[in-house]
Amino acid sequence: MLTRRIIPCLDVKDGRVVKGVKFEELRDAGDPVESARAYGAAGADELCFLDISASLESRGTLVQLVERVAQELAIPFAVGGGVRSVADAEALLRAGADKVSLNTAALAQPSLFNEVARIAGSQSVLAAIDAKARGPGWEVRSHGGTRGTGRDLIEWAREAVDRGAGEILLTSMDHDGVKRGFAVEMLQAVTAAVPVPVIASGGAGAAEHFADAFDAGAAAALAASVFHFGTLSISAVKQTCVARGFPMRWPP
Repeated sequence: MLTRRIIPCLDVKDGRVVKGVKFEELRDAGDPVESARAYGAAGADELCFLDISASLESRGTLVQLVERVAQELAIPFAVGGGVRSVADAEALLRAGADKVSLNTAALAQPSLFNEVARIAGSQSVLAAIDAKARGPGWEVRSHGGTRGTGRDLIEWAREAVDRGAGEILLTSMDHDGVKRGFAVEMLQAVTAAVPVPVIASGGAGAAEHFADAFDAGAAAALAASVFHFGTLSISAVKQTCVARGFPMRWPP
């Protein structure tokens, strides 16, 4: 059985880590460089950095800040937000990112997956998908979750992988920040549809929720506020997951 991963997420706005509920009501959660250093020491398996306002503000990711964060880390580091071209992706990889997350720009130009995978390899291409329940399925959202796309989640996940995405970061907007658990049904549907690892995001509130996500097929589980504000420690989450039978990098 593959080792599962626990991934803290730094949602960054105006150079600060922030966290809200369902992508709204953001509150300050600290300095990204200090947070990265602390999570690296606490046993995180990877770190995710998302510049959450870059697409809305039609600008690139904060490359200099990414570079400062990368200098603090000895674990894999994924970066997204405002990646609109191959040149943007290359700049982030040069700044120290191991993976580049594509979301809004790829929805407008799906070939961006192909182009970035061609120069960096699929292992460095992360398809970030924000989805919201709609009818019997889920609709993909863009621009930090603020705009509907009309795209079906399962169809988009398959297309992203077919075009070169080596991993999917799947965020449930309905569960984000609510702390009642990950979107298990959505996770099961996506993990059954694609052959690449899926990272569960949105809804963690207890250590058991991470194990539930792994039961649903997730290869990794990502969380923000429960780690940022001290509700859970990475060590406690890993202990719970090991007790449920999931291999973890241990001790953290």
